[in-house]
Amino acid sequence: MEIIEIGQKKELFNDAVHVFWKEWGNEDNFKFYQDCMIHSCKTEDEIPRFYVALINESIIGTYALIRNDLNSRQDLSPWLACLFVDPKYRGSDIGAKLLQHAMEETSKKGYENLYLTTDLEGYYERYGWQHLTDCYGVSGGSIKVYTKSVK
Repeated sequence: MEIIEIGQKKELFNDAVHVFWKEWGNEDNFKFYQDCMIHSCKTEDEIPRFYVALINESIIGTYALIRNDLNSRQDLSPWLACLFVDPKYRGSDIGAKLLQHAMEETSKKGYENLYLTTDLEGYYERYGWQHLTDCYGVSGGSIKVYTKSVK
């Protein structure tokens, strides 16, 4: 398995957009994911970046490093988003490898901490993530925010 930033294999770009959108989007926002990913490949900034895990050129997992994933917490950055492992590969530590890769990439980019939001119970804690706070989205609902030092 290899983990790459999608800009490194542009021939996989369209497949990657479809995987991210299929797992995280809805019928109305394909262009949103496509636009985000196009511009991540064009910017010289360190973030945003979209990553895929590959086995034999097939995408089996994803994650992204983005500037912000929660409007009410503009003070926190960067964020881990879109962590996904194909169900056929779950239980084989692919998620752990993607998380570790994200930590290494975040550290290389000069950040001290990484943040994420989730409604999962217990998953990220297994990998040393700490519940930081509960925050609120524009709809008024709350969501848990986690953090982890990348040092």
